Amino acid sequence: MRKIILLLPILLSCVLIIFAFYPEKEPLPIKVGILHSLTGTMAISEKPVMQATLLAIEEINAQGGLLGRPIEPIIADGKSNWDTFAKQAEYLITQEKVRVIFGCWTSASRKRVKTIVEKHKSLLFYPVQYEGLETSPNIVYMGAAPNQQIIPAISWAIQNFGSRMYLVGSDYVFPRVANWLIHKQAPLLHGAIVGETYLQLGTTNMNQVIADLKLLKPDVVINSINGSSNIAFFTALQKAGITANNIPVMSLSLSETELYKINKNTNISGHYATWNYFQSINTPENKAFVQAYQSHYGANLPVSDPMEAAWNAVHLWAQAVRSAQTCDTTTVRQTIRHQSFAAPEGIVSIDSRSQHAWKTARIGQIQENGQFNILWSSSQPIRPMPYPPIVSKQEAEAYLNQLYLNWHKHWSWQPSQKDSLVQVQQ
Repeated sequence: MRKIILLLPILLSCVLIIFAFYPEKEPLPIKVGILHSLTGTMAISEKPVMQATLLAIEEINAQGGLLGRPIEPIIADGKSNWDTFAKQAEYLITQEKVRVIFGCWTSASRKRVKTIVEKHKSLLFYPVQYEGLETSPNIVYMGAAPNQQIIPAISWAIQNFGSRMYLVGSDYVFPRVANWLIHKQAPLLHGAIVGETYLQLGTTNMNQVIADLKLLKPDVVINSINGSSNIAFFTALQKAGITANNIPVMSLSLSETELYKINKNTNISGHYATWNYFQSINTPENKAFVQAYQSHYGANLPVSDPMEAAWNAVHLWAQAVRSAQTCDTTTVRQTIRHQSFAAPEGIVSIDSRSQHAWKTARIGQIQENGQFNILWSSSQPIRPMPYPPIVSKQEAEAYLNQLYLNWHKHWSWQPSQKDSLVQVQQ
């Protein structure tokens, strides 16, 4: 025993020497998933959203990470294919063990991922305005609900342009439901739908739409085309001599990002879009956000509403993690409902009942420099209403179910069907 006691100082010295040469291991990273289309027709819109998400992660890591741990982004490509989105979400959750997923653009992709995050009790932050008629305890909706974009846009358009509207959109769930809601809203404002056409995602054939516009001469076009088809649409308008002066277009899914990709010889200035955020917002918070993005990715690159919402999502999630003092998904799902954030667009708060964000509605007019001149804003952030009062929840769910069945249990038009263009007879 005495020998052991005498050897204790020597043993302690050895232990200290070992620790000196073998420093403490770095903390394990917190894995998060980023799931967007990096290829296919939606890549034009989704790649910049991925970059804005990465920017927010890098900003948090530069400040020491979360709970003393770095955030590690795991990027997956949805390939503009909704089944691929579901498979990649499953992979991120089960194989990569991510704590949260930031991603999706189209509602068709979100609806497929919704079933995955609900099955695994995971969490998705969705950054894009959408058609509403949905809530999920496993999704935080960072974009506009219908009452924060579609409904105010239609009211403003009828008041400023006239009552006769032509609806054109991509053939999947967001444009179909958005236009269904417009059909419900229009009679309340003495408006009329004079024509309605749906296009396959990625199509460049705009012949029928242009023929309709020349024949019908609507007061305004409500455009819910998504992805690269927007380029073909506005190019076709110019070739046909249709300008904002004779038939103005109000777009629901055309942002600074898509404008940047449109041929510089295509003049679409004077047309309109409705969002919650525009790059031209003149606040210190927005100037700092734009500068950070452009310093990171390119001095002339634009930022858009979904990009800003994606950036907000990461920071709000980080706030919730700090508040909970854990990245455990179940706990964070509870704390996220009480978060507010001084975002580039203004104060964004998560509604505790619906997990949608309170948003300020804005309408902008396209300028020659590819930016928007903001013509109208709501006086304050609007409380989200996933189910707007112009339809009942029962009626909405019946309509969604019918769409799903018509598309052979998918959330978009399927290429196996014959036509790439569907006209709705009035």
